Amino acid sequence: MTQCSLCHGVNGDGVTGIDLRRGQFRRSVSDDDIGNVILTGIASAGMPAFKLQPAEVNSLVAFIRAGFDLSGTAVKVGNPAQGKALFEGKAGCTGCHRVNGMGSRTAPDLSDIGAIRSPGSLQRSLLDPTSGMIPINRPVRIVTRDGKTYRGRRLNEDTFTVQIIDDQERLLSFTKADLREYELGKTSAMPPATALTSDELADLIGYLLSLKGTP
Repeated sequence: MTQCSLCHGVNGDGVTGIDLRRGQFRRSVSDDDIGNVILTGIASAGMPAFKLQPAEVNSLVAFIRAGFDLSGTAVKVGNPAQGKALFEGKAGCTGCHRVNGMGSRTAPDLSDIGAIRSPGSLQRSLLDPTSGMIPINRPVRIVTRDGKTYRGRRLNEDTFTVQIIDDQERLLSFTKADLREYELGKTSAMPPATALTSDELADLIGYLLSLKGTP
């Protein structure tokens, strides 16, 4: 890592557009991508190739994935293309989430999730969704004065009103004074991704990290 820090800096952010500690790269997404860059270099960017043993490369990638924390836990990041297939298929993510205009709106749009979340936070959200739930996205149950019940996801709230997207993907706004009941859920409606293998989980994380939004 000493040689890397000559250009990337001790915090991994010495090269414009790259922050190794936070997992921000120009080209790389998967662990294999990072390993290949280390071994082959990027001549056009002035990065040399390094002659390292596979175990050394794996250790370096693990250190990067752990956020430069020697006591941290490295998160394996797999193949984005395979992760996309899982996202749209076995994992069933599009049943609730939306990416680049495709999928449901009942859960948060993930089109730029890779630009704002780290591999570690994505893994936590997939395995323990409640732990990674942003407060504004908490599920809600609303009962109006006339007895109608609405369930959905909170989008915005102030002192007097609350806006939600319900389970039918309708955008609804309520005046709190007109509500009989207003309940904020404490647990995420998203099931944990425990049905995925460790490799499938890594691929799904790889796909999510590749989602950077519209340039």
